[in-house]
Amino acid sequence: MKPISLLHPALLMNAHLQPRAVASAGHPLLNLERLKASAVAVIATEARAIEVLATRIDESFQRACQLMLECPGRVVVSGMGKSGHIGRKIAATLASTGTPAFFVHPGEASHGDLGMITHKDVVLALSNSGETDELLTILPLIRRQGIPLIAMTGNDSSSLAGMADVHLDVSVPAEACPLGLAPTASTTAALAMGDALAIALLEARGFTADDFARSHPAGSLGRRLLLHIGDVMHTGEMVPRVHRDASLSEALVEMTRKGLGMTAVVDAENRLLGVFTDGDLRRALDDAAIDLRRTPLASLMTPNPKTIGADKLAVEAARLMEDHKIHALLVVDADNRVVGALNIHDLLRARVV
Repeated sequence: MKPISLLHPALLMNAHLQPRAVASAGHPLLNLERLKASAVAVIATEARAIEVLATRIDESFQRACQLMLECPGRVVVSGMGKSGHIGRKIAATLASTGTPAFFVHPGEASHGDLGMITHKDVVLALSNSGETDELLTILPLIRRQGIPLIAMTGNDSSSLAGMADVHLDVSVPAEACPLGLAPTASTTAALAMGDALAIALLEARGFTADDFARSHPAGSLGRRLLLHIGDVMHTGEMVPRVHRDASLSEALVEMTRKGLGMTAVVDAENRLLGVFTDGDLRRALDDAAIDLRRTPLASLMTPNPKTIGADKLAVEAARLMEDHKIHALLVVDADNRVVGALNIHDLLRARVV
């Protein structure tokens, strides 16, 4: 047999791994209680980190918000490694809540991307140690342009903290990693501070749900907050309607032609008097005392039905239908004239519900 040093590198790798596999096979595969205890300890450690963070919302935080609010350009977020990942999320949250922001990788900034930052911007730099070489390389150039610098570090005596106009202390009592090496509680604290900045700025700007929806038009939230009744309702000849003196058969023909499961009953000026629905028809059929040939439609309809305005959100129609257990709505104007109609299928097609 060849000495182990003469074996192929792949065999050397296998030889190295096999003892571990054997040891693992002889050890209990899972200690469920230990897994649970570890997870609880991580969450407790990170919760403590955020709890401590709350005590540091002070004048520095207020000044950071002021610099961002007064910024005529954008907030440029930068960081390396895990701080960079957190920075990207902070930039995205700021941008979607009314504060224009984007992320610049500090390594790429040294090779041309620094040109993306202008004198109108504010820079938010993240580094747990405050000594990240890639950041320290570009920050003197940023400072030379007079660009305000906000630093978010875990070391208030670091180089980055000393260069900043404002320093936000996101230091933590301990990392959740038992080795004290992997960024865990520190990244959670930085993320929470970023969220605190974004929401404080959101409220200061008077940012509304409609504003939020305009930056999320493709998502379900955007549809729920932007889509109005007027965007989905049937109009003109597609609105089922009959006059109060119409016969039952005329109402049924109109309901069948328009396919909404109901018809409006209107006066000569198109003002809503009531609605006749599939449910009204079933109730009339179940009542042996009603002569369907002779009874006027006005006696069979539901007077004062639920209605909605064309300027209301489509999600409000869905809520109204759900609350009153109905499947269709008539749309009226300020003078109670019928201008449209919709049913639950229209809301489903619009992906509001």
